[in-house]
Amino acid sequence: MRGRAETRPREQERARAVTDEVAKAVEECARAAKHAAPSLATAADTAIDAALNAMADRLLTHREEILAANEADVARSRADGMSAGLLDRLTITEERLTGMADQLRLLARAPHQERSADVSTLDGGLKLVERRRPVGVIGANYEARPNVTVDVASQLVKSRNAGVLRTGAAALGSAQRLIEVVVAPALTEAGIDPAAVQLVPRTEREAAAALVRLPDLVPLVILRGSGDSTRALAREGATHGVRTLAHADGGGVLYVDEAADADTVASLVRGSLDRLGVCNRLNLLLVHTAVHDRLWPIIAEALDGRDVTPSLAPHDHALGYEWALDSDREATVTVATVGSLTEAVTIANEQTSGLAAGIATEDSAAAEAFFDAYQGTGVFWNAPTRLLDGFKLLGVPETGINLDRVPGPRGPVTYTDLYVRQYAVLPASR
Repeated sequence: MRGRAETRPREQERARAVTDEVAKAVEECARAAKHAAPSLATAADTAIDAALNAMADRLLTHREEILAANEADVARSRADGMSAGLLDRLTITEERLTGMADQLRLLARAPHQERSADVSTLDGGLKLVERRRPVGVIGANYEARPNVTVDVASQLVKSRNAGVLRTGAAALGSAQRLIEVVVAPALTEAGIDPAAVQLVPRTEREAAAALVRLPDLVPLVILRGSGDSTRALAREGATHGVRTLAHADGGGVLYVDEAADADTVASLVRGSLDRLGVCNRLNLLLVHTAVHDRLWPIIAEALDGRDVTPSLAPHDHALGYEWALDSDREATVTVATVGSLTEAVTIANEQTSGLAAGIATEDSAAAEAFFDAYQGTGVFWNAPTRLLDGFKLLGVPETGINLDRVPGPRGPVTYTDLYVRQYAVLPASR
């Protein structure tokens, strides 16, 4: 008994030592990024866009080593039992790599934010100007999505913010290769300090917690990941005075109205389930009782075509349960009947994440009523919720999708959102 009691304090001491080491590593990254931040903040538009174009070029010229690093991550994760949906997120294919390069070039061509804008003239011959300034250093925590490394890094560069990126063990090899052969050299070529974009070298969960505890170094952290862990990090950040933009929950909703067209419904179901491990896929299908019996065979065929199983009443789970996060049953869609549009939109507002909801209908009045009543981030009429994506909607990559119901960036967060306002008063003649 005594030996066991003596072992416990030693284990606790070792755990504290590891936590301290991880926190130190994160802080070192944050300090390096803050030191390099002025190099980005003062860079010319041409230098910023040159860096982004260089990243695109280097993605393609170094594709073999990037894909090799990713293949090693995928093989290790498959051996560890990772689900098919998560493996899909982790995988960089030739096509996806090319798509990443294309997105970088589009971002390079996107207009830069105006650094100042006249607001009004004040008494006494003074002028009020709104200046847009970088945050300084922005953190990002994400899991098995190596493409997010490039998405976030590029958005930070475009917005002139330095960054501290932290990913999990599954994607770390891919992320390190992307930083080493794509991001850092591209910044150097453009005359920007490559230390402005840091990747935390530790994979322990403590690294994510450490990232939201540095308000003086990293005042804003973008959080992407599973709901519970992301919400916990947001709460931790709040206690330390760190603002977070959290992409915690997902799951698209489709309401099939009594005036829905059968072919449109089938197309929406199929189009919303092309990938299962993503947040904006179809998660909950609500069918009006008046058309359920007529449309169900068509819906069932569309689900079967995607190898997706419907979860029918009586349900042993919450209606808004997010199947993309269930490694054993991700190929599932919850199906329920509703008696009215009001019931459908109430369920979407109160029992789901609030990410996105769509209505399938040929009745414009019903669509307008649905749009007015739904409070979530994205709302769609005869269109799939899969469109709720920065690149698909706005033509640039996103750092994440923010679901906050308070003023501030909401929906796909892009480089245009990553700044702070500063009011300047100066002589009207200037």
